[in-house]
Amino acid sequence: MTAVALENVYKIYNQVSVVDNLSFSIKKGEIFGLLGPNGAGKSTTIKMLITLSKPSKGKIQIAGYDITHHSTLVKRNIGVVLQQLSVDGELSVWENLEFHGRMHHIPNPERQQRINRWLEYVALENKKDALVKTLSGGMKRRLQIARALLHQPSVLFLDEPTVGLDPQTRRRLWEIIQDLNQQGMTILLTTHYMEEVEFLCDRIGIMDRGKLIELGTLEQFRFHYGKAIVVKQQGDRIDYQFFPTVAQANQYLDSLPDKTGVMVRDSNLEDIFVKLTGHQLN
Repeated sequence: MTAVALENVYKIYNQVSVVDNLSFSIKKGEIFGLLGPNGAGKSTTIKMLITLSKPSKGKIQIAGYDITHHSTLVKRNIGVVLQQLSVDGELSVWENLEFHGRMHHIPNPERQQRINRWLEYVALENKKDALVKTLSGGMKRRLQIARALLHQPSVLFLDEPTVGLDPQTRRRLWEIIQDLNQQGMTILLTTHYMEEVEFLCDRIGIMDRGKLIELGTLEQFRFHYGKAIVVKQQGDRIDYQFFPTVAQANQYLDSLPDKTGVMVRDSNLEDIFVKLTGHQLN
């Protein structure tokens, strides 16, 4: 079953296609990573998916509903955690969730049960009366996740959910994301951390200049482009060369008369991303 589907989607600003004939789908229960360098059209795509912007052409469906004709039903089925902190710092943790629950017309006592459930899930039950502005960055992000889950969406959009967080907090959020997925939730993740995508995502889509230029699993990427890489430093420049296997890469290394500054290692997602886009993901 398909949770998210884009079909020949365009977003045009000033006669320029920021998103250009974009088509892909996300299966129900999948964690899907959407990557792209700055200016690739990724953020514009996310805005359309969460109903903040309408496509100029094409069709987008989420949970079986068209985002243009049934935006209210789409909103009931999606949860959103944006990179920018969007919780109210002058309200308490509980008040933020109470307000969100009322906006979604969740009746009492069910609303209180859900608030308590999700606060406990993100380990903020002891902070329910604290003002949000007194929380750490990681706590605020966990609160955003609890709020996004309060109305029980079927699809969760996570836009740079761990940016600016310390490694321990990032790992805790990874555990939450994995656990939500194991409960059946479909998740679309954007991030600048390649190891995050490698660790969490079932499939990966890479965008550049408004187009989807690659789609598949990490293993499919490595099989196609090469499972090993030879790295050679020449002055200030570093050259990369892909090989199908580590053995073939080592064979090439052995054939070099000068092995100074040359090493062999397994290829990773960042290597493939740079090869495809010519950009580091930062």
